[in-house]
Amino acid sequence: MSNQAWIAIIIFFISYGFIISEKIHRTIIAMLGAAALLFLGVLDQKTAIHFIDFNTIGLLIGMMILVSLLSKTGVFQFLAIWSAQKVKGRPLALLIALSLLTAIGSAFLDNVTTVLLIVPMTFSIAKRLGILPTPFLISEVFMSNIGGTATMIGDPPNIMIGSAVPTLSFLDFITNLAPVIGIVAAATLLFLSLIFRHALHATEEAREKLQQLHAADELRDKKLMIQSLAVLGLTITAFFFHGTLHVETATIALTGAFFLLLLTGEQHLAQALAAVEWPTLFFFIGLFLLVGGLVQTGVIRMLAAEAVSWTGGRPLPTALLVLWFSAFASAFVDNIPYVATMIPLIQDMGKMGLENMEPIWWSLSLGACLGGNGLLIGASANLVVAGLAAQKGHRITFFSFMKIGMPVMLLSIVISSIYIVLRYFLL
Repeated sequence: MSNQAWIAIIIFFISYGFIISEKIHRTIIAMLGAAALLFLGVLDQKTAIHFIDFNTIGLLIGMMILVSLLSKTGVFQFLAIWSAQKVKGRPLALLIALSLLTAIGSAFLDNVTTVLLIVPMTFSIAKRLGILPTPFLISEVFMSNIGGTATMIGDPPNIMIGSAVPTLSFLDFITNLAPVIGIVAAATLLFLSLIFRHALHATEEAREKLQQLHAADELRDKKLMIQSLAVLGLTITAFFFHGTLHVETATIALTGAFFLLLLTGEQHLAQALAAVEWPTLFFFIGLFLLVGGLVQTGVIRMLAAEAVSWTGGRPLPTALLVLWFSAFASAFVDNIPYVATMIPLIQDMGKMGLENMEPIWWSLSLGACLGGNGLLIGASANLVVAGLAAQKGHRITFFSFMKIGMPVMLLSIVISSIYIVLRYFLL
């Protein structure tokens, strides 16, 4: 390997080490690592810009603006109380209802945003029922990661894969991932119901008080809600037809976001732009460049050749290797940098003659997204919910999460393995 390749590897692993340690904010580390590649001549500025996936960045910005405006309306809080009343405040049924609401929300919104909207209402409902919120929070975390796997816009890894592989449409993600995610979600809820069944009991008096709440009182701005839901619906519909329209998903998301701002007026503009998670976006940019350094110096191609040699270039062993390796890797490290590294590696596998690449991409998606349920540090939503729980005095420790999370992860990956084999190689 060349000296430039070794420099790219060293900078990548030093940056990755700091990202995992979380001693310094990951965005700062990613951007400084990218800057080091530029200053040391591994990349020049013109080349670096080509490694930034602006479709991913644009899609995230558009969806963040749409979600920030929708969150002002109180619609998620309304849905939480409404669902609690529909199950008459029965804790186990409520856990399933809130979990399904989280999964559906995460399929069409960012999973971190979804848990930020659901968790505060979960605390409120649990307090009214006089029960611990922890089982609900853990279930909502799992279901946010599971639900986010079902669509192209539900989880950042899928956004990145969809942007990197133009032949995979929004509808392709749903038709290929939603069926297995439905099975995984049902199996996970059954497992969690068995685990938590003895911890979920509420008094009759507490359940009656919950029934007396008026869910509609949570809807703070009905006009904005109608506008937001209408534009969000149109945006998601356009995602289904982006291939036919010959328009990238980022263009659709940004158009939807700014059309909604046009409808709602300038008073929402500053707040909507402030709600965009700029640290996350710059983290993506830094990662694209860190991985770009490995691509530019030929390191990724070398790793791809090695992986192809392990599996003999056969699609089934390669798909299962990617699925299981991605699951365990994403349990220990954030799935965003992992997927950013894997995308060019898998692309190089295709260039080396590996046929039937589509199952490999679905394996990467399933492994990276579902693997995040294994450990507390596996996904951003996990850490966000743990932080919110700690603020309320309900600490979710690394090991208490792992005792439930690792079996959930293994269950989902076993189901995914069977699905991959049956759908793409036997049927």
